[in-house]
Amino acid sequence: MLDTAYPVVLLIIVVNVLFSMKGFNDYTFLNKYKFQVGKIKGDGKIRMLTSGFLHVDWMHLGFNMYALYVFGDFVVSILGIFNFLIIYFGSLIAGSLYTLQYHKKEPYYSAVGASGAVSGIVYTSILVFPNMQLLLFFAIPIPGYVFGVGYLLYSIYGMKKQVGNVGHAAHLGGAMGGFILTLILKPELFSTNTVFVILLAIPIILLLFFGDKLKSI
Repeated sequence: MLDTAYPVVLLIIVVNVLFSMKGFNDYTFLNKYKFQVGKIKGDGKIRMLTSGFLHVDWMHLGFNMYALYVFGDFVVSILGIFNFLIIYFGSLIAGSLYTLQYHKKEPYYSAVGASGAVSGIVYTSILVFPNMQLLLFFAIPIPGYVFGVGYLLYSIYGMKKQVGNVGHAAHLGGAMGGFILTLILKPELFSTNTVFVILLAIPIILLLFFGDKLKSI
């Protein structure tokens, strides 16, 4: 990856850090801007955006910002700043929308984190350059497309089993957003990376049509 971060990536990281630090020390602030189904269904639609700049702790924040630092620069270098911003914020909203749909009958379900936006950026990177080498557990090299399919399958399992204190629905929604927006912005990928587009599209299409049935399986 790149050795230096683009200013737009650094700016988003700084905003995430500042807002998250505020939330660490001010629960009223966190509670006012976090994702919560009941509030969003009322007059709190802004939470679908603001929740993406809050995190529960330094580990949560650090993991997301490290992924953004690594993959964000790659996306900016390939697609440009404007398209990066479209994908980042589009994926953030897509993650919130999918979470809202999946947890629509749980008014007190709440979440925070940039995971949806970051997932979209990660998926853009994989879609543009599927053979990129990633390190699983920081040690095991795997191709990007293997990680992409595995990530989706694990998130589907996590949604069903509610594995850990993780917003798997936001991950999935963000990945869908990144996938769709990247193909809209760079349609030539349909011909240059056809196999990988199909491979990554299959679980996403299944989720769109059958995602709601996960809870009853």
